[in-house]
Amino acid sequence: MSESPPGSSDPLIDESNWVDNDDSPSESLTPKANSQQSPTRMFSPHAPIAMVETAFLASTASLIWLINYYFPPGPLLKIFFPIPIALVYLRRGSRAGWMAALVSFLLLSVLMGPTRSIVFLMPYGLMGVQLGAMWQRGSGWLWTIFLGTPLGAIGFFFRFWLFSILLGEDLWVYVITQVTELLEWIFIKLGLLATPSVFLIQIIAIVTIFINNLIYLFVVHLVALAVLDRLGNPIPRPPQWVQVILDYE
Repeated sequence: MSESPPGSSDPLIDESNWVDNDDSPSESLTPKANSQQSPTRMFSPHAPIAMVETAFLASTASLIWLINYYFPPGPLLKIFFPIPIALVYLRRGSRAGWMAALVSFLLLSVLMGPTRSIVFLMPYGLMGVQLGAMWQRGSGWLWTIFLGTPLGAIGFFFRFWLFSILLGEDLWVYVITQVTELLEWIFIKLGLLATPSVFLIQIIAIVTIFINNLIYLFVVHLVALAVLDRLGNPIPRPPQWVQVILDYE
């Protein structure tokens, strides 16, 4: 058998350059490598801004609560309790809103102890998240106030339950006593000789708590309408009758 000459081409012999062959696998793996590195390249430059805004507004909510506790100027600052957390939700979404509520709770735990911090979280921290979520979805004032009122009432009862345990006294008795005296005064003015029953007294006390939270949330909406519009994060427009009263366009 004659050997094939060195320059002849044999289909069984691959005469391609092995150095060139090594380049092809690396080129074929390049898209995969790029796909693995894409998450780092897709890092959003707005993430640090969102983190700073969340921390700043959470600190603002905590500072408002702290000032109101040690230097109470009446009900003025109480109106602003849920607004910073709601603003975080409007600007940065649900995750930032929940983080702002949690950071405020942790910061107040360090500054004032867990008792005061949990009283802020329930209901004002959760109320800020609820308001921000519904404002972001464009819900009307009626639905936002309607869903926020039970949350505020639950926070009121939670606060009474917690302080009753810590003080060893039933604070609800003091509320019932105040409502009883009010009803007796009303009955005397109306010339009624009947004595209000305990069931009626408790019902009126609960209704009063709900009405109080209803008015509170309405005032929070008015303040948020004035403040957040100027910050570039407007909330849904008020009902027509509110616009007429406020002469708001």
